Amino acid sequence: MTQLLAIFVTVFVAELGDKTQLATVLFASERQTPPLFVFLAASAALVASTALAVVLGTAAERWLAFLPLKLLAGIGFILVGGWTIFDHIRTAAAA
Repeated sequence: MTQLLAIFVTVFVAELGDKTQLATVLFASERQTPPLFVFLAASAALVASTALAVVLGTAAERWLAFLPLKLLAGIGFILVGGWTIFDHIRTAAAA
């Protein structure tokens, strides 16, 4: 039960305010689509993407057990953050 709670809290906090949640807010704010449809579609998309992540993570663990995956994931997050900052600066300079 402790592991389930840790996974839930980690994923829940990681998802707060991300692009996926913001896109869902935008869809829900449109009056053309019923809120229940937005909820069902967004929930299904998150379940499908999570299933894909679990399958890929399980497969990766088998073949990449010798690699420091947490270190690689951290480097990946740093690279994505750096790219986001660079893109922001580039876009702001062009404006």
